[in-house]
Amino acid sequence: MTRIPHPPTVLVLRALGLGDLLAGVPALRGIRRAFPGHRIVLAQPPGLTELALATGAVDAVFPAEAPGRAVPSLTHWPGPPPRVAIDLHGNGPASRDALAALRPHRLLAHACPDGPLWRAHAHERERWCGFLHAYGIPADPLDLRLPRPDVPSPAPDAVLVHPGAAAGSRRWPGERFAAVVRCLRAAGHRVVLTGGPHEDTLVRSVAERGGQPATDVLTGGLPLGELSALVAEASLVLSGDTGLAHLAVAHGTRSVTLYGPVSPRLWGPPPSPAHLALWKPGPPGDPHGRTPDARLLRIGTGEVAATCLTLLRRPGDGPRRRGPQPAHTH
Repeated sequence: MTRIPHPPTVLVLRALGLGDLLAGVPALRGIRRAFPGHRIVLAQPPGLTELALATGAVDAVFPAEAPGRAVPSLTHWPGPPPRVAIDLHGNGPASRDALAALRPHRLLAHACPDGPLWRAHAHERERWCGFLHAYGIPADPLDLRLPRPDVPSPAPDAVLVHPGAAAGSRRWPGERFAAVVRCLRAAGHRVVLTGGPHEDTLVRSVAERGGQPATDVLTGGLPLGELSALVAEASLVLSGDTGLAHLAVAHGTRSVTLYGPVSPRLWGPPPSPAHLALWKPGPPGDPHGRTPDARLLRIGTGEVAATCLTLLRRPGDGPRRRGPQPAHTH
């Protein structure tokens, strides 16, 4: 019997969070186009598998994760050495060495002798597309849209408010979110609150202060497919600088995102009138700090509510149009 050879493998390491995956989509799509006939495998947390496959850039996910943003071990790689290994995880020797240990035929990494210089002040999407360009692989930083999920939204056309964030420095105070919720509800909008698996206390507190009915409070962390559908069918997403903001951009859903320690010029939405980034300039802070960043606290509830209501009054096709730079309010 004739044996069908397996296609050569390209292994990409980006074992980070939801926002990191979505910011890496343009680079992943560039890799997909550059290696036709190859099997593209993404080393990342297994909980993001459904979304990674939905990008159309990845054939399979290799489960890999470590606490925080550390480099995971890849020693459980089951196959022969990858034809190509690509480090989209970071710029240091740890991620390079994790891939090098698999003895790929070719290794692309910032920390390789032929690797490009690390662009510390570049936007995350542009940084990784530029990294690939240095190796002769074209990639478009704006190639980031995701298809609509097949599952139905639990709350179509609602305003989605997500008060949580992985770090306290990027978490706007819950009482301020509650004040905006009250304003949106008073204007006649249905508001739905969401949070991650460990944010139930925060979400319930915002709901109680904002006068939310229990049916519009989604605690416990939704399955990723359902959360993606909720975002895709929302009328607007209000959140801090977290993965949900990137998901709104990927689905073309209008969004208002609150930035503090990190400028939206590094992690914010692409130019579009549909995505407004509120930020007060100042020295960069710690994106992983425990307490709300001083710049984040300078954003007032009235400013956020007015921005949301202004965006909601725009035509419904707004998320699909390109326009001026995101609003960086000073």
